[in-house]
Amino acid sequence: MFSHETKIRVRYGETDQMGYMYYGNYAEFFEVARVEMLRSLGMDYRSMEAAGIKMPVLEMKCKYLKPALYDEEIRIRTTIAKMPGVRIHFRYDLFNENNELIHEGETTLAFVDMTRNRPCLPPQEFQDKMKAFFN
Repeated sequence: MFSHETKIRVRYGETDQMGYMYYGNYAEFFEVARVEMLRSLGMDYRSMEAAGIKMPVLEMKCKYLKPALYDEEIRIRTTIAKMPGVRIHFRYDLFNENNELIHEGETTLAFVDMTRNRPCLPPQEFQDKMKAFFN
């Protein structure tokens, strides 16, 4: 299992009239958390795309437990529970400043060969880095 944490502050423009983070913005927080997780491994989307691999989202799930509020710093724990193959599954647990679990989310992405537009395995460099967490 591989887990990584990042923090994001809820900005005013991300909230609704109640001061709650607008529900659609959770997907963007998930993306930031995924990108930072990959960076922590020395990887990024740009290098994968340069290697001819894109990563479209296949599925997203959200469970809203408590609102994320304007100007709160949200801690996102992102977890990959099983070794990625053609698909990679991320779990997100969001915590407010009081360390309360406020949101649970999941996304499943696929590795796709950009030339053939077909599913493929992740780049070998990514597989090698991930193996250390799943042996």
